[in-house]
Amino acid sequence: MSSTTTNSLLLVGRVLLSAMFILSGFPKLIDPSGTAGMITSAGIPAATLLTYVAGIFEILAGLAVLLGFKTRIAALLLAAFSVFTALVFHSSAINIPGFPDAANGMLSMFNQLNMMKNLTIAGGFLVLAAAGAGAYSIDGRRGSVAITA
Repeated sequence: MSSTTTNSLLLVGRVLLSAMFILSGFPKLIDPSGTAGMITSAGIPAATLLTYVAGIFEILAGLAVLLGFKTRIAALLLAAFSVFTALVFHSSAINIPGFPDAANGMLSMFNQLNMMKNLTIAGGFLVLAAAGAGAYSIDGRRGSVAITA
């Protein structure tokens, strides 16, 4: 594969990996109640504060990956964040009192899919951390790119 193709694929991968985090960070800052409720239900204190911290982290780390700035560090942090959220918020069955069993079963299935999605995204970030941002990045312009043809 040519270095142009490799660097183009790394750019597209960075755009795709970063978009979800950038776009999901802003709602946490605008209306933290939903995420704070999820954090509280997991038994974690200071839910509203942690929601704001998570929102800021997602935006800044997502932008770092998007722009290719300190990409390896940002990718490792986002991989850890993805694994943490998978295990803490998406690894258990859903049982909402008063909901029909079928509805709880469907919600549990969606929660399991979210867990697998987060683990898959963590894998993508680990690959990005190993490969680096590529030439089409701030890291590339600064000469900290390891990928060659």
